[in-house]
Amino acid sequence: MRAGITSWLKGWIKRSEAGTEGKPDDFAPETPFFAVGDIHGCAELLDVLLAKIEAVATGEEVCVFLGDYIDRGPDGRGVLTRLFDLSRQYPDKVVCLMGNHERMMLDFIDDPAGAGSEWLRFGGLETLQSFGISVNKRRLDSAGSIELANELEAALPPGMQEWLRSLPLQWSSGNMYCVHAAMSPKRHPNAQREEALLWGHPKFFSEPRDDGVFIVHGHTIVENAGISASRVPLDTGAYKTGRMTAARISKGSCIFLQTGS
Repeated sequence: MRAGITSWLKGWIKRSEAGTEGKPDDFAPETPFFAVGDIHGCAELLDVLLAKIEAVATGEEVCVFLGDYIDRGPDGRGVLTRLFDLSRQYPDKVVCLMGNHERMMLDFIDDPAGAGSEWLRFGGLETLQSFGISVNKRRLDSAGSIELANELEAALPPGMQEWLRSLPLQWSSGNMYCVHAAMSPKRHPNAQREEALLWGHPKFFSEPRDDGVFIVHGHTIVENAGISASRVPLDTGAYKTGRMTAARISKGSCIFLQTGS
């Protein structure tokens, strides 16, 4: 992606280069794809991971980003700019899903003195600072929050807020479904509540699905990405660990790629 998705190199994926290989015998996407776990403002790690993706891609894949591009890490602006540009340049190859942190930022813009103010406690301050917005923590009352929301709106590049508001909650190919957080294991993938997709579901990790569907997701930090029952978790806590993870998924195959490895 550094040189553009259309310039991805052809070639076989070597296990020594791509990380740990799972045993996804029942994976059956119609289109091979990459899924990228939570980024959380780690723009430099994102560039490293994208270079790893380029090195193994064939050019036929879709690249799906699983949400939580901002907050906690130092360069939310850099990450959003990178993904916004890629989405516009390659609309048929790049899919960016909504994460709960993007939802919180938009809620802050809409209601900075009310429910949206919670965003500032969940990493929003780092994102504001990445946009060059100075934050006086002693003046985070209603008036101060409204002022910050106005500054954030003004700092967003043209079209970016509209792009953020239009981010989908899920993407699927065959029996593979990509979401940010989770799905209810008892509901059809297309009948999920937004809260579960963005924030999680209490039975997601304890009850596997029985319909042959696999969920590729982020949101919940795991020590190592892998395949667990009907789930493929990809959030390896990049902002804390320095390890950002992606997976290349095709029929009967799942290869993990990771920074710091």
